[in-house]
Amino acid sequence: YISGFGNECASEDPRCPGALPEGQNNPQVCPYNLYAEQLSGSAFTCPRSTNKRSWLYRILPSVSHKPFESFNQGHVTHDWDEVDPDPNQLRWKPFEIPKASQKKVDFVSGLHTLCGAGDIKSNNGLAIHIFLCNTSMGNRCFYNSDGDFLIVPQKGKLLIYTEFGKMLVQPNEICVIQRGMRFSIDVFEETRGYILEVYGVHFELPDLGPIGANGLANPRDFLIPVAWYEDRQVPGGYTVINKYQGKLFAAKQDVSPFNVVAWHGNYTPYKYNLENFMVINSVAFDHADPSIFTVLTAKSVRPGVAVADFVIFPPRWGVADKTFRPPYYHRNCMSEFMGLIKGHYEAKQGGFLPGGASLHSSMTPHGPDADCFEKASKAKLAPERIADGTMAFMFESSLSMAVTKWGLKTSNCLDENYYKCWEPLKSHFTPNSKNPAGPN
Repeated sequence: YISGFGNECASEDPRCPGALPEGQNNPQVCPYNLYAEQLSGSAFTCPRSTNKRSWLYRILPSVSHKPFESFNQGHVTHDWDEVDPDPNQLRWKPFEIPKASQKKVDFVSGLHTLCGAGDIKSNNGLAIHIFLCNTSMGNRCFYNSDGDFLIVPQKGKLLIYTEFGKMLVQPNEICVIQRGMRFSIDVFEETRGYILEVYGVHFELPDLGPIGANGLANPRDFLIPVAWYEDRQVPGGYTVINKYQGKLFAAKQDVSPFNVVAWHGNYTPYKYNLENFMVINSVAFDHADPSIFTVLTAKSVRPGVAVADFVIFPPRWGVADKTFRPPYYHRNCMSEFMGLIKGHYEAKQGGFLPGGASLHSSMTPHGPDADCFEKASKAKLAPERIADGTMAFMFESSLSMAVTKWGLKTSNCLDENYYKCWEPLKSHFTPNSKNPAGPN
């Protein structure tokens, strides 16, 4: 891998040394008689700080395919009006993975849109998908014309072939496949995970402000694949699947799309290990807001407001004094979608399980369940480890997300009893005593 976030990188497959042209991008004849192709992830005239593009040197250009035709949509959708809105607190049990012995399902066939908002055609919005698969993609690849995929594997590792090289992404790692990049995924068992898709913007590292130059997700911990190619003919045709304006299309071609011998630029796929996140937390009293755990952000045009943030709740120390340490009760103008990769989330020890999810929509109240409140209100406040063996995460958005029919009905995973975890909450109001005795 090459290390660094958003860097200008260059890579050649070692089987073809000197494959990158010297001193120019588009020579009359490229080394090894390759084709030069530019992949632009931003408008040509974007400022340098936001300009994204890479040059690929390949055996055949990506235009070498037959016409696209409509492809089975499955459970992928961008219709945010197919069911009525639901402002309730929503929680899903672990999404069921199809058994390989019953039906072969690859990554694309196993995509299920759970919720989303905005408009693909105007490049503004997001979608959250669940992927449930049990077989590799074989002679099929996928690319997304609508936005970037942030992929969070929860069960099973992913071997991802891209035009830039290969990445192995395991649970507790994430990867980002940016708009337009072709990729294919091999899996090795029944596999499950989450996807955050953003339209029209790219993920970037959050600004650190008074934190300073270091902290949170450090740039050097992001890894970019190195060039790797296969010069492979595919009898019967290789299938290229495209998501365009929310619909799926497929085209045939005669060769593998992973025929890039060398590349250079700053528009690449990348991966990140969540264990490398440098946690910052309160060391005196009260909570820092969960934005302090932001790994990546996709900014909107409003300063400080994100189309989507990717936030994690990693293992850490809790030392805040005179403080209710679990997450506070909250109503938020943002929408909060949470998933659990492993372990037990501190605010809800039961019910919220690995491979499941929850959605607390804009201004929908949420917070610790009754059991968590009672225990944390009486706990002795010694320094303690929080979330060891656990990794929960949040996709947070300024947009008000609609849940799909699959999410509310077809998946059969919606927990109809979620609201009951707050029913045992009772009043502790003491009108005649301002300072009731606490455990300390």
